[in-house]
Amino acid sequence: MKLVMLGSGTSTGVPRLGGPDGTGDWGDCDPDEPRNRRTRVSIMVESDDGKRLLVDTSSDCRAQLLANRVGHIDAVFWTHDHADHCHGIDDLRVLRYGRGGPIPGFAETETVRRLRQRFGYVFAGQEGYPTICTLDTLDRLRMIAGFGVDWCQMAHGPGETTAYRFEADGKSIGYATDFSAISDEMIDLFYKVDILVSDCLRRDPHPTHAHLAMSIELGEQCRAGRVVLSHLDKSMDYRTLCDEVPDFVTVGYDGLEMVA
Repeated sequence: MKLVMLGSGTSTGVPRLGGPDGTGDWGDCDPDEPRNRRTRVSIMVESDDGKRLLVDTSSDCRAQLLANRVGHIDAVFWTHDHADHCHGIDDLRVLRYGRGGPIPGFAETETVRRLRQRFGYVFAGQEGYPTICTLDTLDRLRMIAGFGVDWCQMAHGPGETTAYRFEADGKSIGYATDFSAISDEMIDLFYKVDILVSDCLRRDPHPTHAHLAMSIELGEQCRAGRVVLSHLDKSMDYRTLCDEVPDFVTVGYDGLEMVA
């Protein structure tokens, strides 16, 4: 099973808009290192037979799918309804073309409610346009497109987000973005996962996101084979960070592919 990191940046991306000449604020990131250019977070997992699951429709969804030559997906999952994780949802419209029906979509119950409220046309069609996606809760989901699926809720400051574990071909990939505390449920979900993609906003603690020490701790507690850092802000220079992390940790970047 393969992980494709579509986007690895925080909600504003790297570089942030602005900067002294309008070309962007890179913070501590070297603008000459291409792996420091980060779009908003999203991943795709792919099985040996080419089935693909997309996790989150980031604000940069169209550009990410084009950059990674993704012409079809078999299902989509959302972690939560924050803008950087769902505002690219309309880009699924083109992936609906030529299908026999809508793209299957899944999220936790409260996220389902919020997505339906904000993007009703996607899930119910509108003015002659077909439904782009179905949207179901995760309660009874165990398999989709040949992947085993498990999940739990995580603290995201005062809110919550959904962690996922996908299994296929005897391998496993976990995804934990936008979390602010490690729970027993998370450790159970990710126990001995082959690849764990983890939130890692910055080095200093943050009220709604994991920081570097917390990301490494999660990987150690659940005995993950490899931890891949994501949701990185402009303080996290790629090469500098590579020199800091343990051997079992990979600093993620847009376009990273890794086989479990």
